[in-house]
Order: sequence, then structure tokens, then C-alpha cells
Amino acid sequence: TAVANLLPAAVEADADGVPLLLLTADRPPELRETGANQTIRQPPIFQDGTGWRVDSPVPTADVPARWVLSTAAHAAHCARQQAGPVHLNLPFREPLAATPDGTETAAYLADVERWATTDAPCRSFSQLDRQSEHIDADDVDPDLIGRLSRADRGLVVVGDLGLNTRSVKAAGLRAGELGCPLLPYIRSGLRLGPAHPGTHVVPYVDLALTSRELRTRSPDAVVHLGGRLTSKRLGRYLREARPGTYVRVGPGSSRLAPDGLVTDRLRATVHDGAVALCGAASSESSHWRAVWEAASKVVGEALDLSEFSEASIADRVAGAVREEDALVVAASMPVRDVEAFASAGSASTWAVANRGASGIDGTIATAHGVARGLDGAVMVLIGDLALLHDQTSLALLREGPLVTVVVINNDGGGIFHRLPIADGPGALAAGTFERMFGTPHGLTFEHAAAQAGLAYRQPTTLETFEEALTTARQSGESTLIEVRTDRAEQTALRQRIEAQVAAAVAAALAKLDDA
Repeated sequence: TAVANLLPAAVEADADGVPLLLLTADRPPELRETGANQTIRQPPIFQDGTGWRVDSPVPTADVPARWVLSTAAHAAHCARQQAGPVHLNLPFREPLAATPDGTETAAYLADVERWATTDAPCRSFSQLDRQSEHIDADDVDPDLIGRLSRADRGLVVVGDLGLNTRSVKAAGLRAGELGCPLLPYIRSGLRLGPAHPGTHVVPYVDLALTSRELRTRSPDAVVHLGGRLTSKRLGRYLREARPGTYVRVGPGSSRLAPDGLVTDRLRATVHDGAVALCGAASSESSHWRAVWEAASKVVGEALDLSEFSEASIADRVAGAVREEDALVVAASMPVRDVEAFASAGSASTWAVANRGASGIDGTIATAHGVARGLDGAVMVLIGDLALLHDQTSLALLREGPLVTVVVINNDGGGIFHRLPIADGPGALAAGTFERMFGTPHGLTFEHAAAQAGLAYRQPTTLETFEEALTTARQSGESTLIEVRTDRAEQTALRQRIEAQVAAAVAAALAKLDDA
């Protein structure tokens, strides 16, 4: 079953366009379908989610070394070019140890001597791209440019841009040129970091849209840069608004239109697409811009995160990440809490999350990889179920850069309390809900930290939590900080916060309209 453990990663990579090489060892083909121990149908296991795959022959001197190298090179090229998983299944016969069998290896490897002794790759790939020193609106459909220029209530929605500073700056430039409110997703690089001059970033868009008064004001044009969004409120708002022009900008050939809203698809890098669309002159309404900025500003002023809660923990975690480091947030409630509650203008820019298929698998392993790749410290915000799914990866944190893991342990699935099955006319019986969706486990993580050799803290107040973050940073040791909360209480607290900010936004917009 070892190969099956890679399936969640393959699903995420396929859904999120992440280059991934899957190299799987296998038993030889003569043992397949015979009942041999530890032998399953490996070659097709990823076939629905891989762009290219090879079931390699068993290695012998009859398989040219040049073929082996060129296959590996092509696999890496396909993974990058198609932005997704590629599978090489590699069967071996016994003996697996380096037992001499009489093969003349020098003669066999002579075919790839140039590759082995120089820096030259075994294969080179090149791609013919349109070369232009200046990209502008002339490269875009004139009809689209015309519709954008006539829009009075435009929005720029910025989805996942990856760790690409160039794309982030282009997104900010796009908003600045058109004067549109910019609604940033947590993985855009624009939600947490300092604002780009001349832009109109709306960091608290998720909470601002709790206000019915704001939701009734619909855009007539939307430019969506990059990948998908997390905020259900923003997604619902756009679906109900159904703007006449909805242009989606991103590379590749994916459809990128789950709600059927997209009227125009611009296949380009976010940088090139944003720069080109900046040529569209806008008749942007200053009042429209002021509406969004006022809504976000009043949310920030009305937001009270002084209570020890999951919301305040999300805010403090995001604020504790230094500019050169990264924040990794797990799926389910952590990513939503950071997007909703984290203070704007924090030092950190990058938030990393596995949002391809929104699975909770592998969050700690991802954080370790991010820390290694950046060679910097990483802060992790994760729920108890997600940590239980990846608890063995805590052992990775014994080596490498500092990783601080903050686990919100509310003894089950807190996000399900926000669904109709938890409350209202369609709610399940309390016992059924807890058994099937709440899934309480009664576990804590002190011994898991000890087993992995990590420092452990369990603060019970905001003050001691902030002290724990500081201590973890100063110690230089990877640490697991466990915060115990109650699911039902936290759901009620979120509802109170949302009601407060909705009322504050409504009052601010009424005042703005009367001015």
C-alpha cells in the first residue's frame, strides 16, 4: 500500500498545477496478478491525474542508459510544462543488493559519458514564446478592452499567485492603473503584507461581505488574476452579482470557471495579462472605490480580538511571521480564519496552503519542505484532525530550519458547525452530528511532540500564547504549541464577531451615502 500514500499529493498537484515527479518502486511484472506478497496494480494507480506516465522495463543491460536518462529528462519536462504530476513506475527483480552479476558497467555507461562527466544535460528543451519588450492593451481583444474601459464598478480579484513577487507587483499595478478595489485571496501575497502604493486593497473583504448593504452593490466588471479563492462569501457575492464582464487571467489551458461566470479567458502569465489589461482606461467611480475601502477599514476598527479564541490565535500567528519567513496554513478553518481575521499590513507576505483539492493531508510535511526551500523559519497554523492525519511528519522537524507548529485542538471538525446540518431546520440530531461530523477523538499532542523530540507548550491565555511564540523563536528549536478550544463556543464567538462587523459596515456605508 506504500504507493497509495502518494495519491493525496498527486490529487493536490493535479488540482493546483504543481509540478510533481512520482517515482514508485515496484515488483517485477511476472509477479503481478499472481497473489505475490506486496504486489498491487501500481502502473494505473495515478492514471486519472497524471499528464504523462511510464511503466519502465526491469533494468538490464538491454535497456540503454541513454533511454533511462532521456525518460527521466522528459518526465521532468512534462511535469513543469504541464504543471502537474508525472508518474514513473520502476519495477526491479531480485537481488536488490549490489551483487555482481557479470555485467560490464563501464561499457554500458560509455553511452552517457558526456552527461556523467560534464555539466551538459542529456536533453535540452526550449519553448518558442512571443517576445515583446512592451506588452500592452493592443495584444488583447479590443472588445474586452472596450468593455473594461466602460465599467463604472470594476473589481480586481486576486487569487493564488504562488511565491511569485513579479505576479504580485503586476496585480498591484493592475489595480492601481484602473483604480479598482482589489480583493486579495490569502495566497495572493497581497492579503497580509504591506500595501502596494497606489492600489486599493480590501484586506477584510471576507468579513466586510457579512454586510447585506455591501452585498447589494454589484460590480459590472471583474478581472480575476491567478487561481481560485477560499472565501465562500466572496464566491457567493460574485455568483449572485453575475457581472457582464468577468475576465480570468492565468496560464495553461484549464477551464478555471467553476461557477460559469467567466465571459473572457486570457491565457497568459498573471504578470503579462495584468500589464496588458492596464492599458484599458477606466471610468472608475470614486464612490464605488470609497465604498469598499470604507467597508474594509471599519471592519479593522470594529474587530475585537482581545479574547483568547481561534480568531485571535490566527491573527497573532500571522502577525508573528517575519518578512523573510513564511506562514503555512492548513485547510478547513485555519486558512479561513487567517483570511478573515489576520491584521492587514503584517510583516509577512507569503501564506502557503495546500488548496488544490482542499485536502488536510501532508500539512506538516509541506511546512518542512517550505522551510527547507526558503532556508528560513516557518510558522504553521493547523487543526487537530489535520495534524492527526500527518502526525508522523513531526519527526521531519527535528532537523532543518525552525518550524513552529500551532495546533488548534477543538477535539474534532470545527468547520462542520458552520453548516446547516449543525443548526437550523435541516440540522441533524446532536448525537448524530457529533458522531458523523464532529468526530471527537479526546487526544492531545504533548506526547506526540515528545516522541518527535520537539519542544511543547500549551498556553491558556493570549499573553502566554504570545510568550510561547517568542520563546519558540528565540530558542531556535522547532516547537509544537497546542491551543485547546471548544467547537461550539468558537462557532458562537465567530457569529458574534460577524454580526458586530456587519452592523459597523452598514452604518459606515449609510454615512458615506449621505455625505
